[in-house]
Amino acid sequence: MTAPAGEPFARPGERLTALGLTLPTVPAPAGAYVPAVRTGTLVFTAGQIPLVDGQVAATGKVGAEVSPEQAKQLARVCALNALAAVAAEVGGLDHVVRVVKVVGFVASAPGFTGQPGVVDGASELLGEVFGAAGRHARSAVGVAVLPRDVPVEVELVVEVSPALAG
Repeated sequence: MTAPAGEPFARPGERLTALGLTLPTVPAPAGAYVPAVRTGTLVFTAGQIPLVDGQVAATGKVGAEVSPEQAKQLARVCALNALAAVAAEVGGLDHVVRVVKVVGFVASAPGFTGQPGVVDGASELLGEVFGAAGRHARSAVGVAVLPRDVPVEVELVVEVSPALAG
C-alpha cells in the first residue's frame, strides 16, 4: 500500500475513517455457522448480505427490481459487513496484510450478465481501504435467488499478520 504523494501512510482503519465509513456490528449468524474463521494467516468470511443497521437494504433481482448501479452499492455494503467480520475475528483491520479473494453472488434476472460490474462495488471498496494490498482474485457469479431475497452477497478471504497465526 502506498499513500498519495505528500500524504502520510494511512493504515486501513484510518482509510476507512477518511472514507466516512465505520464498521457495522457483526450480526448473529442466521444458521449453524460463524461470521469468520481464521486458519493460519488466512481469514475466511461467511457470505455477507447487504444489511444496514440490522435490516436488509434491498430485495429483488438485479436487472429487474434492482438496477445494476444500486446492486453495485449494495455489494459495497456487503464488503463493509465482511470487513467487520474480519476485524472482529482478528482485532481490527490494521492486522490485514492483503485481500486474497472475493466471491460475489448476484441474484440475477433472466438475461442479466453484468455480475462483474455489480461485484466491482466490493472490489473498489477494498482498494480504497487497503490500497495495493486490496487487489485480489475474484469470482462474480449469477444465481437465481439469495437468502432473504437480497440481490447480492459477498465473501472474503484475507491474509493477516503472521503474528496472529498462533
